[in-house]
Amino acid sequence: MNCPCGSEREYDDCCQPVIKGERTAATAEELMRARYTAYTKVEMDFLKNSVHPDFRQDEDGDGSKDWAENSQWHGLEIVACTAGGPDDETGRVEFVASYTYDGQEKQYHEVAEFGRSEGAWHFTEGKPGVNKPVVRSEPKTGRNDPCHCGSGKKFKRCCGR
Repeated sequence: MNCPCGSEREYDDCCQPVIKGERTAATAEELMRARYTAYTKVEMDFLKNSVHPDFRQDEDGDGSKDWAENSQWHGLEIVACTAGGPDDETGRVEFVASYTYDGQEKQYHEVAEFGRSEGAWHFTEGKPGVNKPVVRSEPKTGRNDPCHCGSGKKFKRCCGR
């Protein structure tokens, strides 16, 4: 069975050893993937223990369990990673988790912060991710400009409808 984290590796060789405590995550991204997978498998002990000890008091265990149990998980997209490598002490992983909860398809976009404690990676805090604005490489077509399709009509009367 492929791992829910989207690595295209077998679950037994990917996130399961991290979740079951057989080994620690080598990078912040690997821990992020294991945390996502733990939500899909409702592995609440791992989720609690993967939070940095200094931040555990802020955890909402009941809310997390409800979310894990009552969601249909569709996938994880890693948007960006900053630091968080085997030799780093801190790291940041921006991700989008897709799921259905209460009949509604949703996406959870977060920038997650990670730090080491006693040599192991731990989640410290998350902030909402911000969608980057679309930047055009060409100038925007105005309503009264000729239509780009070549019809000879104004854009507003042709493709701009």
